[in-house]
Amino acid sequence: MSTIKRNPGMELDLDWVLGQKANRSAIERRAATIGTRRSVKKEWQAAWLLKAVSCIDLTTLSGDDTRARVRRLCAKARQPVRQDILEALGMGDVRLTTGAICVYHEMIETAVEALDGSGIPVAAVSTGFPAGLSPFHLRIREIEESVKAGAKEIDIVISRRHVLEGNWQALYDETCEMRAACGDAHMKAILATGELGSLRNVARASMVAMMGGADFIKTSTGKESVNATLPVSLVMIRSLRDYGDKTGYQIGYKPAGGVSKAKDSLNYLMLMNEELGREWLEPELFRFGASSLLGDIERQLEHFVTGRYSASFRHAMG
Repeated sequence: MSTIKRNPGMELDLDWVLGQKANRSAIERRAATIGTRRSVKKEWQAAWLLKAVSCIDLTTLSGDDTRARVRRLCAKARQPVRQDILEALGMGDVRLTTGAICVYHEMIETAVEALDGSGIPVAAVSTGFPAGLSPFHLRIREIEESVKAGAKEIDIVISRRHVLEGNWQALYDETCEMRAACGDAHMKAILATGELGSLRNVARASMVAMMGGADFIKTSTGKESVNATLPVSLVMIRSLRDYGDKTGYQIGYKPAGGVSKAKDSLNYLMLMNEELGREWLEPELFRFGASSLLGDIERQLEHFVTGRYSASFRHAMG
């Protein structure tokens, strides 16, 4: 049971929002050092990769999703790494699962049934995902229906036009209504950072989403041309650190889209550890939005155990 207090949000503080700045050159220099200054090898790398597995929102968001595919994905979430690999790592008696399963609303019931008794939450993308341009009352209704169907986490998408137009009040009001519709379900606010125009806008949108009650801020839908990057991540996690320092509430972070390699996951974990500390390496405060990442991590773990790289088909998602 998580002991992290939920973020109730706060009144919109425009002075604080407009005071958010972003020095692109400095941010890019800092981000470029993540993969070069810090390196873990051998058993330490294996341990970090197992930690990454526990923070994955295992995701399927395709137009051709079927109930059978979702059930297979849920089975993979229950047993994300082959038992023989875990035993070779001395982890055979450790219960390892992914952080959540993420699906469209239509597949919530199937996922909830398949995960019954596992403790793995179902996350649902909502609010007209991925564009977020359906009528607002329908976006709110979609949240309510997803919660009713059993989703414990709701990944909402913000209206990017509010950011691009600098209409922070509209963005705040929208986020507050969505948070209210989520009820007890945790809300992850997807900023679609690749469409926000600047890192300064990313910082300001992050702050408004948290003021509106977001439990997590998330980079992308995975459908944009540019998704999660280390510079964008640095901006967002420093925003949530500032918010926590001022309010006392811890906000989670979720990079999504483009995080597909084991090495990428290590870079993000190192960034979180250096900027926020060990506490943010748990699924309560950190998630990867990914579909193919798990397969590459499992492949790297088998290489550590056997000294050989296996074919990708040996690490299917179901």
